[in-house]
Formats: sequence, structure tokens, C-alpha cells
Amino acid sequence: MKFILASLIIVMSLIPFPVLGKENVAQQVRDLVKRVDTRYAATKDFQADFTQETRIEGFDTLLRSSGRVYIKKPGYLRWDYAEPSVEHIYVQNDQLQMYVPKHNQILKGNLTMMVATKAPLHLLQGMGKLTEHFDVYPTDNGRTGEGGLPLLTLIPKNQGQPGSSSLIRIVSEIQPDTYFIRSIALHEVSGNISTFRFTNVKANTGIDDTVFILDPPEGVVIVEDVLPQG
Repeated sequence: MKFILASLIIVMSLIPFPVLGKENVAQQVRDLVKRVDTRYAATKDFQADFTQETRIEGFDTLLRSSGRVYIKKPGYLRWDYAEPSVEHIYVQNDQLQMYVPKHNQILKGNLTMMVATKAPLHLLQGMGKLTEHFDVYPTDNGRTGEGGLPLLTLIPKNQGQPGSSSLIRIVSEIQPDTYFIRSIALHEVSGNISTFRFTNVKANTGIDDTVFILDPPEGVVIVEDVLPQG
């Protein structure tokens, strides 16, 4: 079973930012975050393909997986792994169900119980409210992504508090032509790093509510409150 977190998605307008010092970079990041939040306030639903690479501390081999994510306001999210094995994660607000066909099981619990690197669900659900959930900083004194926009480093505001996950920071890159998130890298206390890249992004297509409803097959085993905690 793959490991990845919770909470993304980001959109905004592209202006090539010159790097003219630390304060200038900080202002660029503040402006970028405002544009991101404004864009997501206008995003009713979102879907994209994703690839995931997880580097486990102490191991050289990357763990790779892929699938598709769907989001709809208010509070709906579906995260489907297609490769190398099939898993489906359904979220409604803080309630989460994980269906693993191979094991004929549905695991139920709270989104806040998810390990940090299961999938970036918290960030995705919190789209349009970055500054409510994270402190946002420039990355490496102003490092930029491929499109010239500053990379954003997000620090969870509840870090170190009881019940918080093992996630210490998220580094996100913005897609310059669409202003959605291009990639996010989740850094854990353990040293593990999970990187997600998003493609084939579609927004405001009117995703039907039924996409977010899990219809359990006959005979599936349902297990309550057993999701691993970060």
C-alpha cells in the first residue's frame, strides 16, 4: 500500500517575476498566494491525472504510482490509484473511506488520521485557503520553477501540535500557462519525500456528485477507524 498525505490545488495568473532581493522575493510570494487563493475561490470542481514518486529515507529505489484525482466543493474529494495497484480514496469533509479491491476491504476513518504521505488530501481540500492552513515562504531564497514563478514552501500551522501529522513542509510549483499546481513535494520528519505531478487538468466541468459516492460491492469487509496516523 502506498504512502502519501493530505491537503492541494493552485491556480493564478503568470507574471515573470525578477529576483531583486529577499524582500522582493517575499512580496512576489505574497502576491502569488493571493492570486492562487482568488483563483481557487472561483473553482467549483477540479480533476487531473497524477504521477507520484516516493523516496524512502535510506533506500535508493523510488516507489512510483499514478492515477487520477477529483475534487468538488464543498468538501468532496476522490483520489484513485491505478498503478501499480488499484486503490480508491473517497473524502467528504473529514470523513474518509479507502477501498482496496485486492484486499476486498473498505477502511473508514477521519482525514486527519491519514499518514502524511498517503496523498496530499489536506492540501487539496484546502485549495483557495492556503494562508489559513499554512505559513507560506519563498523556497531556497527565491528559487523558481520551470515557468519562472517562485516555488512556494508551505509549513503546516498545526505543526508540532498533538494530533498533527509527520509532514514538515510542502514545496509547490505553479503551472505558468494554466496557473494550476504543476507539482508538490511532501517532506516528512522521517526524511521521506513524496512528489506529485499533475497533468491533464480540467476545472469547472460540472463533475456529478455520484463520482464521490462509494458503492461497496457485495461481500466487502468494512473496517472502522483503522487508518494509520501520521
